[in-house]
Amino acid sequence: MSYSAPIEAIESLAANIGEAVYMDVAKWHLYLNDAKLHTLVAQRLYPLVEGDRISEAEITRILQDITVPLGAGRKQLPLLDLIPATCIEALIRALEDFQESF
Repeated sequence: MSYSAPIEAIESLAANIGEAVYMDVAKWHLYLNDAKLHTLVAQRLYPLVEGDRISEAEITRILQDITVPLGAGRKQLPLLDLIPATCIEALIRALEDFQESF
């Protein structure tokens, strides 16, 4: 599958990420698309896909830099702290699958 514009590619990547990755909050699974974070994550991770630099270290660094406001913004946590290890693996697979179709 070929994309004509980076916007379309990012939207497609965001959809894949939003359905595959969730935050675990008090044993509730809040998927990134429901939390409206999937597009931001896709925008930050897209350069890794485009530059063929997908690695767990790079992904965790980027997720550490994305903060999630909690309690109406009274507290902020890195997105990495809210995503279980199994979802990091799912995110890596989603990026690799997307890269293969890119």
